[in-house]
Amino acid sequence: MGLVNSRRKSIGRAVRLARLGAGIAGSYLAYQLQRPFLDDRQSSARRHALRRKNAKQIREDLQDLRGPIMKVGQALSMQTHIFDADVVEELAGLQMQAPPMHPALMRAQFKSAFGQYPEEVFRSFEPEPFAAASLGQVHWAVTKRGEEVAVKVQYPAILEAIESDFKMLRAAGFAARLTGHLQESVVREAERGILEETDYVKEARNLQYFKEHLAPLTFMRVPKVHRELSCGQVLTMSRVRGLRLQEFLKTNPAQEVRDKIGVGLTRLFFFQLFRVQALHADPHPGNYLFNHDGSIGLVDFGCVKYLKPEVVRCYAQFWSREWVHDAALYAEIIRVVFGPNVSPNEPRVRRCMNGIRRFYDEFHPLTEPTAALELADPKFMDGLNELAKTLFKNKFLSPEFLFLSRAESGMCNLLHALKARVPTTQIAREWMPPISGIKKRTRPQL
Repeated sequence: MGLVNSRRKSIGRAVRLARLGAGIAGSYLAYQLQRPFLDDRQSSARRHALRRKNAKQIREDLQDLRGPIMKVGQALSMQTHIFDADVVEELAGLQMQAPPMHPALMRAQFKSAFGQYPEEVFRSFEPEPFAAASLGQVHWAVTKRGEEVAVKVQYPAILEAIESDFKMLRAAGFAARLTGHLQESVVREAERGILEETDYVKEARNLQYFKEHLAPLTFMRVPKVHRELSCGQVLTMSRVRGLRLQEFLKTNPAQEVRDKIGVGLTRLFFFQLFRVQALHADPHPGNYLFNHDGSIGLVDFGCVKYLKPEVVRCYAQFWSREWVHDAALYAEIIRVVFGPNVSPNEPRVRRCMNGIRRFYDEFHPLTEPTAALELADPKFMDGLNELAKTLFKNKFLSPEFLFLSRAESGMCNLLHALKARVPTTQIAREWMPPISGIKKRTRPQL
């Protein structure tokens, strides 16, 4: 009976997603049919209303579905340079506003995981969650020792939902995989990362690791794990103060504060990458808490990527560009990114590396490493999008770089939304490891 119910739920998720896609396509077609009969003002108003309606429909459906599909919507909510402000605001509801479990279901799920009801474990426990995300929801509570904590409770049957969603995504992406644009290894890496987020014991280890290793960044606030109050589907952490991005921006922070936080976010990214060699790889805004003193809270360590040294070394080269004058170093980068059987002279490889060089030369010039980058300038985000298109079109899709690219893109979107001014090149070079072991050789032909 349980297997039958599970299959019904999987089929139901697939049907809802198909219906969502068909509904959006149908409304767009209706707009196109009406368009010849509308003047410019009417056409603009209809197009605007259609985008808002579609964004609301997507948000509501993805909130209900939760799981990996909701994470797609979270990523879209940060594309402030692509979507209208009202569409971004609508999609921003996905960041921490999935429909919560009914309190009775939450209590049953808690007891099933922990062996006791929440009110038996804590001095006080708020039954209504303050945040409900894609894989679980979070409640405020007070321990019996009087400590304020956040308690994350996983949704029931979330593993089955993830399995169902990836089966559907594989089916939908079959043609793309045949052309090599969506390699199975990349899909597996994405699935592995999301499945890891359901293991709260592993997340607790990640939290402790990052709390220790991010200690030199005194502006960072990372929760402390209460292991005795945690298990595989329940995670209890100390409470971290701060405002989420949209709430913080509504306070109209001064440019000085925006810049200070922007510098902090950039230092955090490069310190993780070059010193810790591990990344908090779920960069949607709901996982950051901002304060006017410049301190930054970082939560939700379910998705963490521990990086191989050669990947870190390779990424550092995008910033230092020593490979431009070093054929051996250039070949090493190609081996790490594209694999050992790909020639550095392939046209698609040269297109990718030329695109990378153009982007970094324009926005992160080595000639002015202390210059502040204006992240509010849409030209930067347009350049980042153009580079992403070039890399995707030419199959620059290494599984090792999947979550690194996600983390960097998330940082850029946060900085763009903050309208921060940040000397990104200076900060990157501050933490970058020295390049050694390869002598200068002939310049590669790009």
